[in-house]
Amino acid sequence: MVNTPVIDFHTHVGRWGTSHMDDSPEIFLKLMDAAGVDKSCTNCIFYGDARRGNDIVSRFAREHPDRFLPVAYVTPRYPDEMLPELERAFGELGAKFLKIYPTYYQKPVDDPGYFPIFEWCNDRNKVIMCHSSKVGVDDVLTLPLSFIPLAKRYSNITWVLGHSGNGMLGQEDAVTAAKECENIVLETCTSYAEHGTIEFLVEGAGEDRVVYGSDAPLMDPRPQLGRIATADISDEAKRKVLGLNAIRILGLED
Repeated sequence: MVNTPVIDFHTHVGRWGTSHMDDSPEIFLKLMDAAGVDKSCTNCIFYGDARRGNDIVSRFAREHPDRFLPVAYVTPRYPDEMLPELERAFGELGAKFLKIYPTYYQKPVDDPGYFPIFEWCNDRNKVIMCHSSKVGVDDVLTLPLSFIPLAKRYSNITWVLGHSGNGMLGQEDAVTAAKECENIVLETCTSYAEHGTIEFLVEGAGEDRVVYGSDAPLMDPRPQLGRIATADISDEAKRKVLGLNAIRILGLED
């Protein structure tokens, strides 16, 4: 294993019993320690009340500031609340970036309901991570190619494609999107991984624009990390994917 800081870009907190989520930092820290993760970027998308979820995330980060990085969540389902909550999450709670999840909104990522959020983030040079997927004919809400016009229109945003499209068809489109737009970054976690996925993402997007994510605790961070540690890429590329890229993208050097 290469010696490097490990930043998990994609994790969740919140009460969801079927996945053993218990609003417990102590349980989560045991999982991180077992995987060798130094810091987790945590979001909570599981409540209709975004404020409630962001407060849970903030508690994790407040109690363990050296291990958890807070990630904001807002939804266009409540348009009067989303911009004030962005102001609060980034201003008061110290969010490092924003997570959006069109699957719960049941409209595509380029729906105009999202535009005020994107404009707010674009004006402030924020990072947005969004679920991205293309694994079937009905999987159309977060198609990786949909991010190309968004990345060009909102060019001050760094767009992180969670799951990098999931299946191979989606991964191919995610790489196409990353090649087209320098402000698109690919994230590694998926339930649909094929042999050579990490090599494909790194070769396609470049080693500076791929970040490690696990989707913990929905998925075990250990095999998700192991896919990178055992990939046929250079040790320097592994260091970048496992942590150095996240540190740079989120400005954690300061």
